[in-house]
Amino acid sequence: MNVRKHVAVLALSVAPLIPATTWAQAAGDDALQRRCWQTTTAERTAVDLRDPVAVSFSNIKSGFAVRSPFWVEFSVRGMGVVPAGTAHDKAGHHHILVNKALPSNHREKIPFDDSHRHFGKGQTATAIDLPPGKHTLRLLFADHEHRPHFVFSPEITVNVVAKRGGPAPRIDERDFAATCAAWYQDAMTTPRTAAKEVYAKNVRDGEQLVSPMRLSLGAAGFGIAPADKAVKDTGHFAVTVVQGGKTVARHVWSDGRTEAVLDLPRGEVELQPALLAADGKPLLQGEPLRITVLRSAL
Repeated sequence: MNVRKHVAVLALSVAPLIPATTWAQAAGDDALQRRCWQTTTAERTAVDLRDPVAVSFSNIKSGFAVRSPFWVEFSVRGMGVVPAGTAHDKAGHHHILVNKALPSNHREKIPFDDSHRHFGKGQTATAIDLPPGKHTLRLLFADHEHRPHFVFSPEITVNVVAKRGGPAPRIDERDFAATCAAWYQDAMTTPRTAAKEVYAKNVRDGEQLVSPMRLSLGAAGFGIAPADKAVKDTGHFAVTVVQGGKTVARHVWSDGRTEAVLDLPRGEVELQPALLAADGKPLLQGEPLRITVLRSAL
């Protein structure tokens, strides 16, 4: 796939945006946290185009040890997100199967119970509260009637080790690898608290990365829907790329996608995520992410 052409297709103009309502997360509060966060940058931003249509967990991997409730983020590529009840042949909405196998009949509607978590408002993330022990999770994408598109993620296993509320894991330089892993897994799954925000799921302020890179966006307080579907309390993502005080590119994900590949110039770059209404008017703008691109195809 020609990444440069793919990015060029996304480059569209957006209207001026309202003032930011949230703060960007930094790569860490201290040098050890920043060092730890940077060890996973390549994995979090890697470009993988092997499956043209796929859903995946944005923040959590099989084997993670988590405190409950824990935050779970989900992305889709090759399709957009749209709330249940709104028919769209290139979009759908997420479900999480908790300790449950895939349905044997993919034409039956997904049931509503604790094992089948529905996100019919077009959500991109949720907090899940599970008892201590190991649990399996899998994403399943479905249409407006809750019938599976049969686009699903690999099943992952997470280990709930404690209730949230106690002290968070800390990094010890004397045992960096193990304590970095514990801190990172907890940081990635700490529930977000803002009522309304738009944010980058896989990149934090101050991070160093290479281009092309995958950017995944999330929203709270709003669902996601393609621009051609005016659904209440939904919007679609946009991101502006700024370098040296000048706009390099503006990308509008009008098809309801939640992630895309960006080809960025080398050097200091600012990414400005935003959420737009169906008519292109601004709903939310996230805090700018100041990143350093070490290598670039541009």
